[in-house]
Amino acid sequence: MLYGLALLGVLAISFSAIFVRLADVSPVTATFFRCAYAAPVLALVWTLQSRGRTRRGVPPRATRERALGFLSGLILAADLVLWHESIALVGAGLGTVIANVQVVFVAIAAWALYGDRPSARTWTIIAAVLCGIAMTSGFARADAYGSNPTLGAVIGLIGGIVYGAFLLVFRAANASLAPPAGPLLDSTIGAVAGALLCAIFDPHFALTPAWPAPLWLVLLALTSQVAGWLLIATALPRLPSVETSILLLGQPIFTVIWGLVIFDERLSPLQWIGSAVVLAGVAALSVSRATAGQRSEECRLETEQ
Repeated sequence: MLYGLALLGVLAISFSAIFVRLADVSPVTATFFRCAYAAPVLALVWTLQSRGRTRRGVPPRATRERALGFLSGLILAADLVLWHESIALVGAGLGTVIANVQVVFVAIAAWALYGDRPSARTWTIIAAVLCGIAMTSGFARADAYGSNPTLGAVIGLIGGIVYGAFLLVFRAANASLAPPAGPLLDSTIGAVAGALLCAIFDPHFALTPAWPAPLWLVLLALTSQVAGWLLIATALPRLPSVETSILLLGQPIFTVIWGLVIFDERLSPLQWIGSAVVLAGVAALSVSRATAGQRSEECRLETEQ
């Protein structure tokens, strides 16, 4: 059952970049509406969850956590704007592959913040992933897919760094392990505010996008920002860390398939190799960190016993 929910969630978010391309609006416009349309639905879900928590005598979330949730949303807005821009430049599939390099920067941040020093093997994987990102740019070859694949790869890489920062703050915002709708709602409201702040830098931002863009933006909000992440946030914490890491890799893989089928996103051989290197490196790094986390937890339990 949990695996099914997780897979449905991954499948839902795999359409994010597809709906962004179909909406064909500016990056900030897509960011604003995917969150603005999602916020009322998340508020309804959180209201229902809160009533259940109140009946069980569970205290409400701390103000600090809610503030961190809002802050994570501001960071998420910047990430989404960068990601949407990279999608326009390098395509839905490749843009999603590049975005998954956030795992690399979370590992580096863990070293900087918590002294979790990466091993030589981890540094090797990080170097391989960065080389893979360079290859996804196509090296300005004529057969490279995308209107500007080099710029798209650079923007996607920066977006991955910002997404890593979002994950760190969002994790702190959910320290009490509240039902997922609460933290996600706070973050989504923050992202709406962040998108409005970014709008001053986007001359093509539109509060009334032309039809059928609103249809695709509603689907983007409901499938990815609401259903997808609620399913993932519900199922993944209850699954083994290693399997969780592998399941999440389904998003870029599915998106590459949808991009090929729907938009005929035919990457160059160099870009295909780069994508494979990035995904393999992200998988190895994710599984390595998850395994290390499991071992640390097992050691802690053995010590307590």
